[in-house]
Amino acid sequence: MNKKIKPIIQKFLSRLGKNSIPLAIVVAGLIIAGALIFINKGSISEKVSGSLPPQEAAEKAINYINQNLLTEGMTASLVSVTEENGVYKFRLKIGEQEYDSYVTKNGNLLFTDGIYLEEKSAGSEGGAASQEEKTTCEEIEKTDSPYLEAFVVSNCPYGLQMQRVLDEVVKDIPSLAGNIKIEYIGAIQGDKITSMHGDKEAQENLRQICIREEQANRYWNYIGCFIKKGEVESCLASAGVNSGNLTACIADSSRGLKYAKEDFSSQEKYKVTGSPTLILNGDIVSESGFGGRTAQSLKTLICCGFKTEPGICSQELTEDSAAAGFSETYSQSSGSSGNSSCQ
Repeated sequence: MNKKIKPIIQKFLSRLGKNSIPLAIVVAGLIIAGALIFINKGSISEKVSGSLPPQEAAEKAINYINQNLLTEGMTASLVSVTEENGVYKFRLKIGEQEYDSYVTKNGNLLFTDGIYLEEKSAGSEGGAASQEEKTTCEEIEKTDSPYLEAFVVSNCPYGLQMQRVLDEVVKDIPSLAGNIKIEYIGAIQGDKITSMHGDKEAQENLRQICIREEQANRYWNYIGCFIKKGEVESCLASAGVNSGNLTACIADSSRGLKYAKEDFSSQEKYKVTGSPTLILNGDIVSESGFGGRTAQSLKTLICCGFKTEPGICSQELTEDSAAAGFSETYSQSSGSSGNSSCQ
């Protein structure tokens, strides 16, 4: 690092507490990025040429953060890395907190956040959903058959909370199952999928994807069991899942990985980063404007997507907030009706 820049960064960091780590990295990162361009006096295109494997580039960034950006006693560790929009997006952990950052493929430039400069309307071909959440019934586009996509990861407490809410909706109004699809957040590296909370979560995501695609009549039964304790084998048995077919789906890249790629393609289309994220009729929607994470709220949200509401929309469901995380009961005192998510 340039000798004139390092003392400035260290002095700035020394004044910040643990909760200011993201701000510290942002400011220091901006200073360093500018210094790289100034010192090397080359074009940006020259600096971002070449490519490292994702893990290597991310580890290079982590090492740089540890050696140059964090104060004594603080250590960053790598959680996961994926490719996104021509750069590597990696998740790092400092203390008990996790953060997303980006590094160029050659590992030379570090960015602590990304801003999409080009947005397309939800109605355009291949376009992304509007980035402004729809929070009222009037704002939601109406169709004959509304389609709710709920993006989650299987071990996120708030993803589990959303699955619990939607499972309750489907149990009470089975006909709405056709209007709901749970999709999964992640990426593919080589011949396996990755997820924000590690390989165990990634494999459970793939398991649920395969059940959803090839044994759809068993999917909600499996979800309803899994969200209680996170048990796999007993839930597969109680839901009546054909284990042989499931194993074949997971092992066959032309099946399991193909289905997962479709989820991840939708994730990219809608710029989804948090679990859960809701998309209704192509628009990002927020359950907070309808009463939070309750069965009644999600039923109302879906019904707002109908041009003409069917009679089932008048059915009243529970307004209890669903429990976050694994729970044997639908609601508990710690259940949150807010919009917390895993990022």
